[in-house]
Amino acid sequence: MNKSSLELLTPANCALLLIDHQPQMFFGVESGSRATIMNNVVGLAKAAKIFNVPTILTTVAAKTFSGPLIPELQAVFPEQKPIDRTTMNSWEDKNIITAVEKTNRKKLVIAALWTEVCLAFPAISAIQAGYDVYAVTDASGATTLEAHTMAIQRMTQVGVIPITWIQFFCELQRDWKRQETYQAVMNLAKEHAGAYGAGVFYAQSMMGGHGG
Repeated sequence: MNKSSLELLTPANCALLLIDHQPQMFFGVESGSRATIMNNVVGLAKAAKIFNVPTILTTVAAKTFSGPLIPELQAVFPEQKPIDRTTMNSWEDKNIITAVEKTNRKKLVIAALWTEVCLAFPAISAIQAGYDVYAVTDASGATTLEAHTMAIQRMTQVGVIPITWIQFFCELQRDWKRQETYQAVMNLAKEHAGAYGAGVFYAQSMMGGHGG
């Protein structure tokens, strides 16, 4: 593992790539709850927006097969048009590579449908291209649980770092004294973080809005 992989994610050192969260791709997901994955990827996108992390949206065959980006995700970045492609591996599309390069970030956080194809392929390719790559496993889904698990194992063997979407926003916040993002993060947790969000609501109710 290179030394840069040991550095924690910050709002200034990473970019987010969201790949193929489209209706047809969700239809094939059997590795976990589709509703949970939808919730998690929207939470992930909102976290990136809170911290001004450059975010790239991409779809595959949106007009001919897979359909548009799910509306809940598009609503987070209403003015951003997803980059549509034909390649299974986003890293084989020059528009995606150009968009990533324009961020000037060497840490690339990726979530995708499906894990075994549209996450694993570009993650491995980006590692080969010299990026530190983080795969958001609970904002991604595969055709089977085994496919999801094997894809994560394959990626980790070449240096991809698995994380979750809550880990992502906590890693960016890191200090509850960071008031410029504190309230937005707490609202995000209450909206998308399930039991953790319920705990935040309880803590704020009991302690006058303090605590993380």
